[in-house]
Amino acid sequence: MFHDIPQTILARMRELEQIDLRDRADGTSRMKRLRQIPSGVGRFIALLAAAAPDGRCIEIGTSAGYSTLWLALACRVTGRKVTTFEILDEKVELARATFDAAGVNDVVELVHGDALNYLSECKNIGFCFLDAEKEIYDRCYEMVVPCMVQGGILVADNAINHQATLQPMLDRALRDERVDAIIVPIGNGELVCRKR
Repeated sequence: MFHDIPQTILARMRELEQIDLRDRADGTSRMKRLRQIPSGVGRFIALLAAAAPDGRCIEIGTSAGYSTLWLALACRVTGRKVTTFEILDEKVELARATFDAAGVNDVVELVHGDALNYLSECKNIGFCFLDAEKEIYDRCYEMVVPCMVQGGILVADNAINHQATLQPMLDRALRDERVDAIIVPIGNGELVCRKR
């Protein structure tokens, strides 16, 4: 999966990595920045998504589509599609450009809208990547977990660097009898939950 990343995907990943580095260095405002995961976390979520049981693959928080490209690699291996939700107009346009340039529209469904308005319709979730505004993590968690298949995996980004904000949700997940959960110290920290 990682040894033969198509050139179209790799080129767009490199381009987004450069934009992200520039935005972080030049003081671009927080909401305008891509705020994407590092490549090591991308590989991590792709491995988990490829190993997840049969079911829907969803992403909450697309931004410019960098993490979606990693999930698209996993979906190509497993014969699935990833549905990704983004609320901000300008990020939706960037994501569309990403998916067109990378040639992944065959495995990516981009939904322009608030994921909270759609999650109740997402049944049989095999994998979910949550990387949105931290204030909605708890609501997303509570909507996704009941819809996950047995063995389904939920990964929530920023479990360490936004720990103070996310603490109630993290505590809930780590005590939740519906899942086995652990915080993995990779990138900004990933909460990984597996549905029992």
